[in-house]
Amino acid sequence: MADEQLLEVLAGRELGAVSNEPVYLVCTHGRHDVCCAVWGRPVAAALAEAYPLRTWECSHIGGDRFAANVITLPNGLFYGQVSPNRAVELVEQDAAGVIVPDLLRGSGAFIPPVQAAQHFARAAGHARYVDNLLPRTVEELPGNRWRILLASTTGLITVELSAHFDTIDARLTCAGSSPTNLRRFELHHLTTR
Repeated sequence: MADEQLLEVLAGRELGAVSNEPVYLVCTHGRHDVCCAVWGRPVAAALAEAYPLRTWECSHIGGDRFAANVITLPNGLFYGQVSPNRAVELVEQDAAGVIVPDLLRGSGAFIPPVQAAQHFARAAGHARYVDNLLPRTVEELPGNRWRILLASTTGLITVELSAHFDTIDARLTCAGSSPTNLRRFELHHLTTR
């Protein structure tokens, strides 16, 4: 769809076509943080060369320190520190329903403790599929702790973790200041049944 046609669809003057094709959003919002434009534009260009109708540059999506950031739709997965030479590999894996763990920031569908539990389960060797490790229960415990039950293709996984804020003396983004606070999750227990 040409940009002009998209504007007509958004204005309600023309009907758009329904598509089941995946879409890739790349943050290139340089006004919020120049890192997003510096790192995001080359990734958007690499994806647009391979998938011109499915690649979109978008505004701020958070996580500037992870630039270049890519969101894959309809899966709603957030990837960070994506380089132009890995961008096409990333979206091909995503389209096949496979997560690329070293680039994965998390899912837009789940709260951060669930995303952290999924990360710890994958790090322990559980399947890297998009539709795996879905939360069954989320129990908040005292002291910034959680117990999360994940449904895996191999059974149920219970993950107990806690969240901590660390102060670090560094700029995490181009526009960031120092010192800054950084949230970190710590694994306490991971059991399978």
